[in-house]
Amino acid sequence: MLHRTIFDTPIVNTLLRGLSLALLRLGGWKVEGRLPPEAAKSVLIAAPHTSNWDLPYTLMLAFALRLRVYWVGKHSIFHFPFGALMRWLGGIPVNRSQANNLVASSAQAMREASGPMQLIVPPEGTRGKTRHWKTGFYFIAQEAGVPIVLAFVDYERKVGGLGPLFMPTGDVQADMERIKAFYAPIRGKNPDQFQA
Repeated sequence: MLHRTIFDTPIVNTLLRGLSLALLRLGGWKVEGRLPPEAAKSVLIAAPHTSNWDLPYTLMLAFALRLRVYWVGKHSIFHFPFGALMRWLGGIPVNRSQANNLVASSAQAMREASGPMQLIVPPEGTRGKTRHWKTGFYFIAQEAGVPIVLAFVDYERKVGGLGPLFMPTGDVQADMERIKAFYAPIRGKNPDQFQA
């Protein structure tokens, strides 16, 4: 699952960090939070996910926060001619129409990663309107024994970054309620498509 990405390319990474900070500042965005050492391996929630703009902002925030991210996306965006670029940007294709073992393979990759690894997973599973969050991110973190980081992009306040850490307790329903409560006030680019 793990492949070399733009985040493993020292000179390009440094240049893109500077460019990301400049673009965010120019756009009036603020970056909040930092990744604590105990979350070097972690699952980051990508919410709210309501627009194609979420990926560029997420990547800029990842550079600004000095993260080493991988992210899951629908397999169709990995087709020619953009597939190699999407993988280099940290993308991992997922075909939601096929039963696969994403949770087990992701958890195993996290356990076996020799260095830091943050896996970004959108809980809605789509940027379209949905009432139900998928729990894959939760079970990946639980199986890998890593924390969940409540990451966010708030278009209304123009703030993005990392919120608190959350360790799964095993009570999925109660944990999901607590996680969703954090995201309730956060506004996506298309806020009518997001319901925490």
